[in-house]
Amino acid sequence: MVWSQIEAIPSHLTYLLLSTFLLAYTLFSTFIRNRLHLSEPPIALLAGVIAGPQCLNLLTPETWSVEGRGGRNNDGWGWGDNIVQEVTRVIVGIQVFAVAVELPAHYMSRHWRSIGMMLGPVMTFGWLVCALFVYILFQADVATSLTIAACLTPTDPVLAASILSNSKFSTRVPKRLKDMLSAESGCNDGIAFPFLFLGLSILTKSTAAAAAKEWFLITLLWQCVFGLTIGLCIGTAFNRLLRFSDGRGYIDAPGLTVFYLLLAILGVGVGSTLGADDFLVSFGAGYGFARDGWFAKKTHGVHLPNVVDLLLNSSMFVYLGTIIPWYAFSPTAATPYVTPVRLLAFLALVLCFRRIPVVLALHRWIPDILTVREALFAGHFGPMGLGGLFLAIEARAQLETDTSAPLPHPPKFHAPYTNRQQAIETIWPVVCFVVMGSTVVHGFSVLALSLGSHFRRKEGERAPLLAGETDPLHGMVHDGGGESEVESEEE
Repeated sequence: MVWSQIEAIPSHLTYLLLSTFLLAYTLFSTFIRNRLHLSEPPIALLAGVIAGPQCLNLLTPETWSVEGRGGRNNDGWGWGDNIVQEVTRVIVGIQVFAVAVELPAHYMSRHWRSIGMMLGPVMTFGWLVCALFVYILFQADVATSLTIAACLTPTDPVLAASILSNSKFSTRVPKRLKDMLSAESGCNDGIAFPFLFLGLSILTKSTAAAAAKEWFLITLLWQCVFGLTIGLCIGTAFNRLLRFSDGRGYIDAPGLTVFYLLLAILGVGVGSTLGADDFLVSFGAGYGFARDGWFAKKTHGVHLPNVVDLLLNSSMFVYLGTIIPWYAFSPTAATPYVTPVRLLAFLALVLCFRRIPVVLALHRWIPDILTVREALFAGHFGPMGLGGLFLAIEARAQLETDTSAPLPHPPKFHAPYTNRQQAIETIWPVVCFVVMGSTVVHGFSVLALSLGSHFRRKEGERAPLLAGETDPLHGMVHDGGGESEVESEEE
């Protein structure tokens, strides 16, 4: 009788396991960040892998029903690409909004040279280098190579936020460097759309003229320029409305928190409805909303981004751990060159050459980077995450349906395969593998840097590692730092 009341269906187990993980992490979050020098994403990803189909088989998204309480839905599948697309759209949209809100007042007008260099030459170099590696290792055509590389070009605001904020390690990095990397991560998920749609236009359009026309009019002008403009207008308008309401006592502190989250979702909704660049709309809305610094002062000490990180971002990385396509990391008839060895080689090449060489070469022209070690840090901390997954599904949607709405699962193809069909089969496993590797590598980079800094000191100068070190990282100049350190580093 009692046993009949137990309903251990997939959705109920998900509530139970996900909340248990987040509660356990929250209890030890400060210890994990400041003593063990770890961030949430790799831990959440590992939890998802362990609880997912490959290990304990407790979290199984392929059996989650969209239309019922359990089992598969009417088309025979559980959650598919369409669900992943919308979940990543909302989470990354909220995160880029949060990044824009957290920037210092009038940041872009004062630091546009640094951001312009990171979004221009640095992103372009990374895109072309990744495309070259795809072309060589996976024997893909040029258009497919450019498309896959575009998914890996932007740095992820979710992973960047977990590394650059809310820990003692973040105090060891100059604030100007953290602000620059945060602003870059907020912008470049949206800026990646022109890179993505250039490759897609070549794959889907019959003539070069048609591809160029659509890329310029739709991608560049409508999605990017119009998207950023409408976002700034939305943010500025709602800033005025909120100040009006607050000045007359019409809204309380909890209302400010709700307003923040709802405005972030509104930005995503406007962008997706208008067919504009969701992430540029969200970033523009966040920047326009908080550009004058008023909202930051009103909510000082509330730690809204930290709450978003814990609830949404950690949950998403648990989910990512359950949907990693391990089966696709082996060669198939459509993807004969996608092998574990080639994927590992590709990951290593991307991590080493995507950003580090170009940032080192151009750091003298990036005002917010003062030393070679700062350039090395900025080049390394360009993690690839949820934004890359969204772009990968967006690419597959355009190739599968010629719209932004993907099929729940890729169609089955038969030889001989066209370039378009091979692109559909190749994009997801390659991007997923790199995102998984970047999450692990960048998530453990803080620990590696802390260990390196700890053992670099002489025996009598070492602070206890688990106490959480707070001294500046070697070769970085903090506000008020002396010029001698910069000069010695440059030499």
